[in-house]
Amino acid sequence: MNNNEKVAVFPGSFDPITLGHYDIIIRALNLFDKIIIAVGKNLEKKNMFSLLKRKKWIRKTFLDFSQKHKIEIDSFNGLTISFCTKKKAKFLLRGIRNQFDFEFEKDILFANKKLDKTDLIETVYLLSSYENSHICSYIVRDIMKNGGDYTIFVPSSVRIE
Repeated sequence: MNNNEKVAVFPGSFDPITLGHYDIIIRALNLFDKIIIAVGKNLEKKNMFSLLKRKKWIRKTFLDFSQKHKIEIDSFNGLTISFCTKKKAKFLLRGIRNQFDFEFEKDILFANKKLDKTDLIETVYLLSSYENSHICSYIVRDIMKNGGDYTIFVPSSVRIE
């Protein structure tokens, strides 16, 4: 990676990855040279799917882009801002669906600004597209648990056996 390369980290639990996540990543590829999809390992959070399964779905979803070195899939625990520093990423990518997301993300931005000792990491927000603004992993998991058609909310790579 050269120093002029615009690298963004897109963190999340991706439990599972949704069409909303996919939309934000695809649109952001026009803004950044590389996007690191960072699957968070939160020991306090009970995930429905294993880290291995979530990374596998993401890898399959973005196979064409990974081969072109536009997308990297990684996992982390701890602070997102520390992961960005470790990866030498100058941007933190976040999606916003509604005003509640905005308020939440704004507080995280201010905390990250205090924690970022380099003062080089900028947070970039993309608004969800209208078609995807209602999709969140929590709702998709609920649909999955209750036998509904979750496939209309996730990339085709996400299938439960």
